[in-house]
Amino acid sequence: MTFFVRSHTRPVPAVTSTVVVMTTSAAVPTGPEGAIPRTDTVTDRLVEANGRYATSFTDPGMDARPVLHVAVVACMDARLDLHAALGLDLGDCHTIRNAGGVVTDDVIRSLTISQRALGTRSVVLIHHTGCGLETLTEDFRHELEMEVGQRPAWAVESFRDVDQDVRQSMQRVRTSPFLPHTDDVRGFVFDVHTGLLREIDPA
Repeated sequence: MTFFVRSHTRPVPAVTSTVVVMTTSAAVPTGPEGAIPRTDTVTDRLVEANGRYATSFTDPGMDARPVLHVAVVACMDARLDLHAALGLDLGDCHTIRNAGGVVTDDVIRSLTISQRALGTRSVVLIHHTGCGLETLTEDFRHELEMEVGQRPAWAVESFRDVDQDVRQSMQRVRTSPFLPHTDDVRGFVFDVHTGLLREIDPA
């Protein structure tokens, strides 16, 4: 369809006005395939990597229950590649990670669901050398309270002796009334320089 613009012979008075444009999310300019333009961030890179991953992804058809009936509780430290370090494949285990790999109430929650609803029987606890929690104290919570005006409800769970903290974590698992399977609970320290696990005597 062709549109024609009619020209006016008489002058049109100039009008000065302020125009406020209201937009909704549907009116936001988008990039390719309707994506909202963003600056390149780490999250963008992860999403792009997922797109490449999905192109060759095949549903393995696995059940949610871990094949090896084991749950691994470990630190969130980026140097720990648990599947590679333990020779695990997709679907073998439940992996529960937090700062320090300590057994908190939320870890007990996850382990309880893992055992009672999803069939795990063994628990492996993994701390590691050079953990960041060894450099913190409970003062961290007080500093947060001063900064934001509210004290965190959670404990930092910092420690000085990694072996003793593994023992404490094992004890918390073994004495939890919510966990029906506490016979096979073992604790280790992963050496970030050698890649080796060192088992901790619970006594």
